[in-house]
Amino acid sequence: MRDSSLRTQDKTFSGTGVDWDALRRRMRGKLLRPGDPGFDDARKLFNTLTDDHIPAAVAQCATVNDVREAVSAARNRIPIAARGGGHSYVGYSAPHGGLVIDMRRLSTVDVLKDDTAIIGSGAVLGDVYRKLARAKRCLPAGSCFTVGIAGLTLGGGLGVLQRNFGLTCDHLDGVEIVTADGAVRMATPVHEPDLFWALRGGGGGNLGVVTRFIFSTVPAPALTVFRLTFPAGEVRVSKVLSAWQRWISAAPRKMWATFVITSGDSPKCRVSGCFVGPRDTCNALVDDLVERSGVQPERRSVLKKDYLGAMKYFADGTARETFVGSSRILDAPAADPKALVKVFTGRKGISLILDPLGGAVADLRADETAFPYRKAFATAQIYAGTTPGNQNRTRRSVAEVVAKMGALGIGKGHVNYIDPALPDWPKAYYGSNLAKLRSVARTYDPDKVFDFPQGLTRV
Repeated sequence: MRDSSLRTQDKTFSGTGVDWDALRRRMRGKLLRPGDPGFDDARKLFNTLTDDHIPAAVAQCATVNDVREAVSAARNRIPIAARGGGHSYVGYSAPHGGLVIDMRRLSTVDVLKDDTAIIGSGAVLGDVYRKLARAKRCLPAGSCFTVGIAGLTLGGGLGVLQRNFGLTCDHLDGVEIVTADGAVRMATPVHEPDLFWALRGGGGGNLGVVTRFIFSTVPAPALTVFRLTFPAGEVRVSKVLSAWQRWISAAPRKMWATFVITSGDSPKCRVSGCFVGPRDTCNALVDDLVERSGVQPERRSVLKKDYLGAMKYFADGTARETFVGSSRILDAPAADPKALVKVFTGRKGISLILDPLGGAVADLRADETAFPYRKAFATAQIYAGTTPGNQNRTRRSVAEVVAKMGALGIGKGHVNYIDPALPDWPKAYYGSNLAKLRSVARTYDPDKVFDFPQGLTRV
């Protein structure tokens, strides 16, 4: 049975309930209740394992005032959560029996004459990339086109250009947000600076409902993308992992490359990446990786792309998925690559995705934003496709992998790959920034209006 913490919130809500009819009259957008046409589609998130989350209502907000009205109507009566792209791993953006504040209609992307981008919090990355590319501008962000800009940015913003340009939140100049008291605030480095600090890596859903972001952009660069697929075998995968760790540590910041292990009796691996520069230079760097590993790839592709083409190259499909996920942080390269590969040998259907940090990510101190792992080597995502009938077995297998990685000294975690089973999750996600984040959350949400099972108001 699914952990009940994913279905309910163990706080006592005051009041006699929400006056849904009054809220519907005050909103310009739609308010959908169970049984209304469109409700079932509106409530569903990306991960099909969350389909049993049935909110009391979905407020499809068309204006900032709609957001204010929704927060005010439901405050301390039922759980409240904002929904953007809907990629919360365990469905926190669709609280069972709560109110979903659906931001997808607030999704405009405008590039101003000074190259600032004003982006509605309901925008997804595919729309952001297409609009920026038309203006010949770039914002470093994630690889999945259906992920929302809000959740990505609020967790820091990992992406294929991070080593050269930094995290998405590093380009943030201002955030418009509706806080727990129903006020619309603009947080910037000089106005509400503590709130602004917390919104750059403190995780989505913790401090209010963001309605708009203001980003600085950079000129869209010419890029080279590549993919290497190596032959299966535990020994081969260990050699490539060992070489990749040394290689990416020494690589120029213009190079980003992810290392992926696919589990099995004979595990496999691949390396794919993005280089900010010409194909010839990228090819030479890829040659160096292959030489260091001593393993010839079965397939190799190195392609020149423009900015939008490169983002499409890394984009996943748009179909909903059924999966279990978790994360770890590598403070340094894995001390025993063979032992790490062995964790995935003999298992079925689990991938380990190692995304390197370093470069521009490490230019800031850990306390300059809420994202705590500025000096770490890489993030690790553990991802397992499953079926509803097999989810408990998959959860156990993922938990075993996370525990075995912890035993190898690979601890902590990334809040955007949120996992209720992660040991000591507050410290794992926020590290040395936890105490300040707690303080900011208590200041802006003293009554725990935005409380959820892994929220900052819980710690």
